[in-house]
Amino acid sequence: MRVLLIHSDFIKYETKNKTPVAEEIEEAKKDGAFKESLVVFTSVEKEDEKNPDAIAKNLAKEAIKVTNEVKAENIVLYPYAHLSSSLGSPKFAVEIMKKAEEILKEEGYDVYRVPFGWYKGFELSCKGHPLSELSRTITSDMVDEDKEKKDKGPGSKWFILSDGTTTSTDEFNYDGKDQLEKLVKYELGVGASDEGEPPHVKLMKEKELCDNESASDAGNLKWYPKGRLVRDLLSDYVYNLVVDQGAMPIETPIFYNLENDAIREHAAKFGERQYRAATKNPLMLRFACCFGAFRVMGDTFLTWKNLPAKVYELSTYSFRYEQKGEVVGLKRLRAFTMPDFHSFCENMDSTLEEFDRQVDMCVQTGIDLDVNYEIIFRATEDFYNEHKEWMYNTAKRINKPLLLEILPERKHYWSCKIDFAAIDYLGRPIENPTVQIDVESGKRFDIKYLGEDDQEHNPIILHCSPTGSIERVICSLLEKTAIEINEKSPMLPVWLSPIQVRILPIADRHIEYANQLADKIEEANIRVDIDNSEDRVGKKIRNSAKEWVPYTFVIGDNELESGNFQVTVRESGEKLEMNIDQLIEAVSNDNKGMPYRRLPIPRNTSQRIHF
Repeated sequence: MRVLLIHSDFIKYETKNKTPVAEEIEEAKKDGAFKESLVVFTSVEKEDEKNPDAIAKNLAKEAIKVTNEVKAENIVLYPYAHLSSSLGSPKFAVEIMKKAEEILKEEGYDVYRVPFGWYKGFELSCKGHPLSELSRTITSDMVDEDKEKKDKGPGSKWFILSDGTTTSTDEFNYDGKDQLEKLVKYELGVGASDEGEPPHVKLMKEKELCDNESASDAGNLKWYPKGRLVRDLLSDYVYNLVVDQGAMPIETPIFYNLENDAIREHAAKFGERQYRAATKNPLMLRFACCFGAFRVMGDTFLTWKNLPAKVYELSTYSFRYEQKGEVVGLKRLRAFTMPDFHSFCENMDSTLEEFDRQVDMCVQTGIDLDVNYEIIFRATEDFYNEHKEWMYNTAKRINKPLLLEILPERKHYWSCKIDFAAIDYLGRPIENPTVQIDVESGKRFDIKYLGEDDQEHNPIILHCSPTGSIERVICSLLEKTAIEINEKSPMLPVWLSPIQVRILPIADRHIEYANQLADKIEEANIRVDIDNSEDRVGKKIRNSAKEWVPYTFVIGDNELESGNFQVTVRESGEKLEMNIDQLIEAVSNDNKGMPYRRLPIPRNTSQRIHF
């Protein structure tokens, strides 16, 4: 069902002529006028006929939710065939509308249903506030995502899985595992709330990485050169990871037509998080790369010999219409960069083997980024009972206690998944890598492979994001610096640091030599700059520290003569005597195996723009 909800000052309608499918109505219903109303324009679709009761229930539920948000006095259900080109039968349409009306009345709302099947004239005055015009897709299996997050899986069983045994979350000893304890409390709804601004919001601006763009929609950021560099390096890093896993990079559109049945059904699981475009066709901005990957593979001839087949796309961007009050910094955005890796597997045995390889990859990202992940392993009860030994062995591979959630039944496309989360300064999880076993989408998107038995089959699909969204990786890194501020100097990993080495010439006569050194350092694929400002050396040192430069050294007469200099190493706090070759070796070791991009700003600090 397609729905358009208008919060109106008033609506007036008058029936004109019958259509062949018009319902019989009494005289009093041939016209009507209502003030302060939520007008719910509805188009019942063919898909709705499979479960009209659920559609009516979800329609009423959405109408109640929006009515309460906008504080409307009345609800007007208005049949409006022009929202869809895949209309259901008049019989089911009237049945659904009557049922929704009945539910709303039982809930105590003042509701009026406009007659079905009549040509009508109407006047409408829309209030024009941010929630006064909303579009929705109502399905029989809609999930209230916000409620689900707050309830944390009603009916779920929760355990700590450690060393091959399960312990209740209340009885587990959390000594030395305070971040796991914070994750458990948050998941069970007894820990930190989602209120309060995390430290990374201030840091992302101070370090000139990115900022909010007031001329755009909330949750859409503007990126400065340093931040763009960090994003690009992380994108290169994930690309290398997945290509090593055998993934084939692709690129697909960001818009999808909701008149496509498979896309509409899949998108409905995100409910109001859909980011719609105001166009003639009902287009939605993708919330992940799934649609594109599934369409590509659905049009591809596959045999069992091709499996597992793997494709990868870095979405710049994916879109989710997060509520405005939920958008915060780099943690929750409406537009974000998501590495999406999909593997199409022959059967469950091969799926579980591939799952373990991808878990190893996700664990490695925590090592490479120097970020601690706490982990949640989730499965339906049926899956857990059938694959318990495999789940325990997978947990042993990770080699740390993790939170285990056993769901009573499957609500989503996945039957099992694992989520890795960093914990922010305020004790809340930042969702990072994930691997999910999708048992629905192969059939829904008509993806087939020819099996060894010469029969067609639908593959099982693994969804994996090796790091989570690129923005959340940066969020995790910045939050980590805030957590560790009393233990060590804040910094990004050396390979991600926009400036890796800074040279501080004492006087103008030392600048030429500083540039000679910088040329040699740059040839070794190291980002280096020179503070050629008029500031005193003490201030130059402080400025380098404020910018979290990993390696800093001063060039004066002694250094010019000897070729040796004292390097301040930010990570350890040491001051080490080095020559240029030793410095290059030290930084190159920090960069080993990681992607490199050139310095995206002028080498000389005096020439720079401060954003």
